[in-house]
Amino acid sequence: MPNYSTIRCNSSLELADSAANNCLDLLTSNPRQKALHLVLCGGRSARGFFRALVEHQADVEPDWTRFHFYWADERCVPPDHDESNFRLAQETLFGPLQIALAQVHRIPGELPPEDAVREATASVLGLVPVNIEGVPVFDLVLLSMGEDGHIASLFPQMDLARMNHPGLYQAVTAVKPPPQRITMGLPALIAARQVWVLASGPGKREALNASLQPQGKTPLARLLQARSETLVFTDIA
Repeated sequence: MPNYSTIRCNSSLELADSAANNCLDLLTSNPRQKALHLVLCGGRSARGFFRALVEHQADVEPDWTRFHFYWADERCVPPDHDESNFRLAQETLFGPLQIALAQVHRIPGELPPEDAVREATASVLGLVPVNIEGVPVFDLVLLSMGEDGHIASLFPQMDLARMNHPGLYQAVTAVKPPPQRITMGLPALIAARQVWVLASGPGKREALNASLQPQGKTPLARLLQARSETLVFTDIA
């Protein structure tokens, strides 16, 4: 039996709406007093998801003061840079929802990489519960899949030991620009209560098919194989 579920959509807009509505169901089903820790991604799929979330949240009115936001990866650029994952979320999600700055735990990509790793890790520790191995357990991790099957900034060219780096974050050099990045490794992604993957666009068909194989070797395949359940939203036939 596969250890993932797929939600098939007919377009990127339908995918964004489906993921946003599922997210709102998850957020509003948790006990009111509980803080929730959400990990965000970047890219075109994230942009559509953020906009759909803002649009649909008016129907259920979540208590946004309960949520803390983190990132699966970030480019080593200032927070106002066009390539910044933080900037994307700030403009399309946090700003419209008036999320307080204290709830947003960005990766400071403008710092030297090792300093950024240290500060990003410190912003998580003490807030997010950990498992018996000491790995933070986020409530929801949102990931997008690249055309080569990469997730966060874990690329197929990386060896498995590097993907399984024991630190929460690590500095890496990506194969696509901008190359300098900070990323979560597989341990934190595997440990999360829920992981949702957004796979959108016909150019990603081959990578998605390879990732869903039981013996797949892409970073997404490694994640799926290590988890008991992952939800994949896709508009790929």
